[in-house]
Amino acid sequence: MNRRRRFLGQLFGVAAVLAASSHFPGGTALARGLQRYSTRFLRPPGALAEADFLARCIRCGRCAEVCPNSCIRYFDLEIGFSAMGTPYIIPREQACILCMKCGDICPTGAIQPVKRELDDVLAKVHMGHARVEKQLCLSYQGQSCGVCFRACPLQGTAMRVGYLEQPHVLDGCVGCGLCERSCIQMPQAIRIIPFWG
Repeated sequence: MNRRRRFLGQLFGVAAVLAASSHFPGGTALARGLQRYSTRFLRPPGALAEADFLARCIRCGRCAEVCPNSCIRYFDLEIGFSAMGTPYIIPREQACILCMKCGDICPTGAIQPVKRELDDVLAKVHMGHARVEKQLCLSYQGQSCGVCFRACPLQGTAMRVGYLEQPHVLDGCVGCGLCERSCIQMPQAIRIIPFWG
């Protein structure tokens, strides 16, 4: 099974590189195609800028296999052949815990290695940025909540709380999605806006 997956990954990787280099100079058309995808998604922590990521990823499947939180999935044909097999994360379903194992195992550097140290995380992880919908947030409606802040792995750097635990997103947010995943509101009052576009 692993040999078959690796073969398919290499096949799709070669196709994506050829598409990026010949039909879509710079890979920008690939990135534009992803922007039209209807579901909001994130790339794994340490992923390169989208065009470079798509050109380098060989669809080997190692990042999802090593993920202890099982948050990494792979695109099927719904997003188009050129991005098929690439890894993505839907934070509302399962967020990233910033373990950084995916970057350690990536064989091509499409996902860069990141040390589990604050400075390295802030410098290399750009998954997205959290946005609070105040009209949906319980803390902004007069009820103390604070669930998103307690879920944040970078408290005080990515998020702080104010009166009634009202969340305030800071510049240090890297977009792991744990705040969105933990939000008890439906629809969620905090969501990650991806940086891949």
